[in-house]
Amino acid sequence: MIKGDKIIMSNNYVGNDPVNVSNNDKSLAALAHASSLIALILSAGWLSFVGPLIMWFIYKDKNPFVQQAAAGSFNFNLGLWVMSIVAWILVITIIGIPVAIILWIISFIGQFVWHIIATVKAMNGVEYNYPFQIKVLK
Repeated sequence: MIKGDKIIMSNNYVGNDPVNVSNNDKSLAALAHASSLIALILSAGWLSFVGPLIMWFIYKDKNPFVQQAAAGSFNFNLGLWVMSIVAWILVITIIGIPVAIILWIISFIGQFVWHIIATVKAMNGVEYNYPFQIKVLK
């Protein structure tokens, strides 16, 4: 059930409190977050949105905890993609190269740091909201 901007999954769950979900659900949510890191390594970051998108399509109507994890990961990766595209445009302008390098560093470090944090939180049954998202999936 959605109440305002918070998802309520059981009587004792609101926001970032631990959720009573099975270990399987925790593992699937962690995989939704970690799939971006796996894709980052295997595809140099270009396919980092595919894993969360697949997880979202599979679990969007079956499991709200996994659905939220996959949607958050996808939306975060979309924001990082936009940041990367802006950086490439700045590189083309030549004078924007220093800003582009800063954006790439933020994007690269952010992917590792925030996806690892989100994966650990999911394994503990806690919903994680990424700091920079373009909310396309819910």
